[in-house]
Amino acid sequence: EVQLQASGGGSVQPGGSLRLSCVDSGFTVDYYVITWFRQAPGKAREWVSSFNRGDSSTYYADSVKGRFTISRDNAKNTCYLHMNSLKPEDTAVYYCAAVISTYVTLSTMTTPDPYKYWSQGTLVTVSS
Repeated sequence: EVQLQASGGGSVQPGGSLRLSCVDSGFTVDYYVITWFRQAPGKAREWVSSFNRGDSSTYYADSVKGRFTISRDNAKNTCYLHMNSLKPEDTAVYYCAAVISTYVTLSTMTTPDPYKYWSQGTLVTVSS
């Protein structure tokens, strides 16, 4: 059974940094996509960034490009989201999700629908 465990949320001031972690277990293949979504109060779940485990490609929403970096440590089965220059509008509950690569395209990768596996959320609060 595939499981995802997200951690690393917290409270920071604007301009600060945080690193989120997503540990995955149970995959029997190495071609899957790990994605970070976030959901602010009263808003829809929003795509943030994706990592293709098969070819190490990375993808970012325009709102975080240049500030966030997604990476993966294969030895630790952990995907990281390094968040720098945080803004109040980054405040949200962050989730990691995963889907086998054959079940997702570049266009559907940014939507929650294809993802079968989800972590619990981790809260990020950016406030002065």
